[in-house]
Amino acid sequence: MDRLIEGYRQFRAQIWPTERARYEALAKWGQQPETLIVACSDSRVDPQTVFSAVPGEMFVVRNVGALVPIYQPDAKYHGTSAALEFGVRVLKVSHIVVLGHAQCGGVRAMVEGAPEEARDFVQPWVSMARPALRNLPPGEDVLPYVEAEVVRLSLANLLTFPWIQDAVAAGKLDLHGFRFDIHTGVLARLDKDGVVPV
Repeated sequence: MDRLIEGYRQFRAQIWPTERARYEALAKWGQQPETLIVACSDSRVDPQTVFSAVPGEMFVVRNVGALVPIYQPDAKYHGTSAALEFGVRVLKVSHIVVLGHAQCGGVRAMVEGAPEEARDFVQPWVSMARPALRNLPPGEDVLPYVEAEVVRLSLANLLTFPWIQDAVAAGKLDLHGFRFDIHTGVLARLDKDGVVPV
């Protein structure tokens, strides 16, 4: 905790003075981000750092595996879906990015099973992405393949939300998938041709 407090003090001493006007404008006018990011909770992959973004630029929702569930309005708790609804319908973002990454523990839990200590919530959560396990390529290291497939599955699941589908069809919203490699620092776009470094 001391490290966090010290980090805050550095922020106040070094960053706040030069960024004060930005924060004051955000406080006065509210947020108007162009992009909503669905990213993994992994501490090694910070979307704001990867994209060199500033406060107010991205509306970020993070969860285990950067997973997007299917549209399923009911009385249960839906944190990711609630963030999508707010970002698309209230903030009117024009881009949604699903940011997967290498060495993802959520994907590993999907492929190998969640650790014994993480079966109450992690196991059922990652099970939504089981379709990503279809057509696994031969070989020992299937994780990079599944990491990409999970991003594609989340992109497909986004289109089950009627108001996302409508916004995409109207040309008001674009969907993008990326995979970040922690080891190399390379960001790759996932498209119909495969995984292409940007």
